[in-house]
Amino acid sequence: MSLYITSLNTGSNGNCFYIGNDEDAVLIDAGLSCKETETRLARLGLDIQKVRAIFISHEHSDHIKGLPVLAKKHQLPIYITEKTRLSGKQLLPEHLVYTFCGTLPVNIGSLQIIAFPKLHDAAEPHSFTVAHKDIKIGVFTDIGDHCQNLVHHFKQCHAVFLEANYCDEMLEKGNYPYFLKRRISGGNGHLSNQKALDLFVNHRSAFMSHLFLSHLSKENNCPDLVNSLFTQVANGVEIIVASRLQETPVYHIGLNPI
Repeated sequence: MSLYITSLNTGSNGNCFYIGNDEDAVLIDAGLSCKETETRLARLGLDIQKVRAIFISHEHSDHIKGLPVLAKKHQLPIYITEKTRLSGKQLLPEHLVYTFCGTLPVNIGSLQIIAFPKLHDAAEPHSFTVAHKDIKIGVFTDIGDHCQNLVHHFKQCHAVFLEANYCDEMLEKGNYPYFLKRRISGGNGHLSNQKALDLFVNHRSAFMSHLFLSHLSKENNCPDLVNSLFTQVANGVEIIVASRLQETPVYHIGLNPI
């Protein structure tokens, strides 16, 4: 029993995560074009016909720009809150749109998806866990800070896509205007390396096997820096720095006995 997971892309240029088993799969966000999503799935040997639904975290373009075409072409149900849908201002096929309520499970085939509210400057932002039987995967990006919801769900996961967006020093010394620096670091923007590290060190489960560091800033972070920071405290957890330019390999996540 295992779940197959990959980041098809993660960053300000597009976000899309695949989580599935032998029968069913879901996409979290659709920030790549339909063609690019198809290309990357095919390159990984993943069958798009196994994708049963797309779950949308929030309305920013790097999470939804490929949504209308992808959903329409493959007739994929879209799970999205009403506020996110209205704020996204995209023409979505009505018969494919479903709303979800934070914390109430949605069953998609053999998968169970739970959404929960997060801290981000969007209309109604949510993070997700995806579970099959006793295996649980978290997708926790675009988060301004820790909250009890995040800590609660992080502790339950065997593998996590976790934002490590920026290095505090690189952001402060960088060329971004002051208002943008404050937006990123102000509690409703993005998660810094240090905050992500604190969450990982203090709240990871004893059975966590993989950590995918995600949504790295092109200007305010460095993959080698992030990899070094987390590898030093990994204690057996495999650290993967997910790219903003290409897909990761497919990882098989199974039960990891304590």
